[in-house]
Amino acid sequence: MFGFLDALKMGAGVAAGLLLYHLYAVSIGYPSAAREARAGFVLLAEKTAAEAQATEMERQRNAAAQASDEHRKRLAAAEVSERAARDTLETEIQSYELQREKNRACAVTAADRQWLLRH
Repeated sequence: MFGFLDALKMGAGVAAGLLLYHLYAVSIGYPSAAREARAGFVLLAEKTAAEAQATEMERQRNAAAQASDEHRKRLAAAEVSERAARDTLETEIQSYELQREKNRACAVTAADRQWLLRH
């Protein structure tokens, strides 16, 4: 039925088809290689995103710790300032009370008493 030349033509056609498929696959890339490359890229992208997220969380944690330390320092400074202001106020109140008591005291001498009795 088929002769030798027919088999040779069919073999040449199959070879030409395989050659065209190979050229096509090379020009657009092998689908399996593209799938593997995409899978590797997805893993790499997920890894990079996770690392970036971890770095951002660490940066936020460090910023929060620094802000907390600054707040503690400011609170301590405010307490010292408030204590100093309270001490100053207490000292002024005591000095005013002493001055008031001093002004209320009537230092009458014997000579003043004699003068009042004569007049």
